[in-house]
Amino acid sequence: MNLWMLALRNLLRNRRRSLATLLAMVVGLTAILLFGGYRSNILYGMETGFVQFSGHLQVQRRGYFVDGGDNPTAYGIAGYQRVIDAIANDPQLAPLLRVVTPTLQLGGIAGHMESGHTRSVLAQGLVAPDINRLMQWNDYGMVSYAQPLALEGTAPHAAVIGTGVARKLQLCAALQVPHCTNASTNASTNAYTSARTSAAVQAPEAPAVPDDVAALSALERSPDAERPPTRIEMLVATAKGAPNVASLQAIKAVNLGIKAIDDMYLAMHLPQAQRLLYGTQAPEVTSIVVQLQHTAQLPAARARLHALLAQDFAAQDLEVLDFRTLNPMFGQTDEFMASMFGFIALLIAVIVLFTIANTMGTAVVERTVEIGTLRAMGQRCSGIRRLFLCEALLLGAAGTVLGLLATAVVAWAINHSGWTWTPPGYSYAYLVLVRVWQDLPLLAGSIVGMLAVTLTSAWWPARRAARMDIVDALRHA
Repeated sequence: MNLWMLALRNLLRNRRRSLATLLAMVVGLTAILLFGGYRSNILYGMETGFVQFSGHLQVQRRGYFVDGGDNPTAYGIAGYQRVIDAIANDPQLAPLLRVVTPTLQLGGIAGHMESGHTRSVLAQGLVAPDINRLMQWNDYGMVSYAQPLALEGTAPHAAVIGTGVARKLQLCAALQVPHCTNASTNASTNAYTSARTSAAVQAPEAPAVPDDVAALSALERSPDAERPPTRIEMLVATAKGAPNVASLQAIKAVNLGIKAIDDMYLAMHLPQAQRLLYGTQAPEVTSIVVQLQHTAQLPAARARLHALLAQDFAAQDLEVLDFRTLNPMFGQTDEFMASMFGFIALLIAVIVLFTIANTMGTAVVERTVEIGTLRAMGQRCSGIRRLFLCEALLLGAAGTVLGLLATAVVAWAINHSGWTWTPPGYSYAYLVLVRVWQDLPLLAGSIVGMLAVTLTSAWWPARRAARMDIVDALRHA
C-alpha cells in the first residue's frame, strides 16, 4: 500500500484526535497571520504617511537634523536650485525619482490681532504643487488620510494653519473648522487684555504689551481699508537676527492627525518664507525633499545621492537622511511590533509543537503491536519513521490550508467591520485593517514555520517508534 495512503488511513482511524490537533494548528496559524497582517498594516500605514509628508530622502546641511531646530537659518543650503537640478538630471537617479522639492523651516510667533491672541508656530515654506504630488504617493494601496494642501494656486501671502493653531488664535468659526472650539481665555490673556485696556485709558500711546506682540500691533494699527477676519501676522527673526513681520491670510485649517503638530503647524509659499528670513539676501532652504517611485529603490538612490553630493557639492557639507532616520518613531514602532510578534509566534509554536508531539506520541503507544507486526513482516526502521513523518506532514498540510481559509474569512470580516482606533498622540481614528495577502514574507514564513514545527514535533515519536524492539512490541498487547 502506498505510504501516503497508509498515513491518511491511520489519521482517519482516530478522527477526534486528528481534528483536535488540526484545530490547534488552524487557530495558531490564523492568530499568527492576523497579528502579522495587523502589524504590516500599521507599518505600511506609518511609512506611507511619513513618505507623503517628508519624502523617502532629504538632503540637509550636516548637523541640521540634530541641532538645526533652534536656528534653522544657520544650516541653510545656498544655491539649492543647482543641487535640485543636479539630482533631477542625474541619469542614474532620474528613473527613480518622483518628486524633488525644496522646503524651508522657520519658527516664529503668529498673532491674530482682532482677538489679541498669539501662538508660537513651526512654519514651513513649501512649493505647493510639489507637496501635493508628494501626498499622492501610495505604493501600498493604503487608506490614505492625506489631504491636498490648499496653498496651490493661492495668493503669495496665503497660509494654511493647523487646527490647534486655529483654536489658539480664535479662528475656528472664521475658518469654519469642524469639531473645533476656540480656546478659552486664560488668566494670562485676561491680564494682558486688562492691562492693554487700562493702558489705553491712562496713556493711549504707552505700550502695554510684550515687545513681540507690540511689533505685531504696530502693523495692526497701520491703515487698512478692509481687513479680512482671518488675517494673521507672523513675527520671525531674520538670518541676521533682526525682527521681521509678515501679514498672512489664513485660508484653511487642517488636521494633520498628530495633535503636537496641529498645535504648531503653519505652511506658506516658499518665496514668502524666504522673504521673511532673508529679505533681499540670496534665499536658501533647509531641506531638499526627494521622493522615489518605490521604497525598494531607497538603498540605490541613497548611495548615488551620497556620491553625487560628495563629487559636486563637497563644500556645502551636505548629508542624506532617509525617512526612518527623520522619523525615529517608525523604527521604535517597528521594533516594538516585531518583539510582540516574535513572542506571540514563539508561544503559538510551542503550543502547536507539544500538541502534535502528544498526538503522535499517543499514536505510537496505541499502535505498538501494529508497529511490531510491520517490523516482523520486514518493514525497516526507516520505513516506520517515514510513516509517522508522513502522518505529521499530512496534518501540517491540512492545518495550513484550513488555517489560510480561516484567516481569509476572519480578515475579510475585520476589514469590512469598520472598526477604528485612535493611536496615542493622534487626533483622529484609523480603520483597523489586516494586510495578510500583500505581505508575502509573512505568508511564506508562516507556512514554512508551521510545516517545520509539525515535522519537528513528530520527529521524536517517529524515532521512538522506529527503534522499538520487535518482540517487545508484539508482546505489548
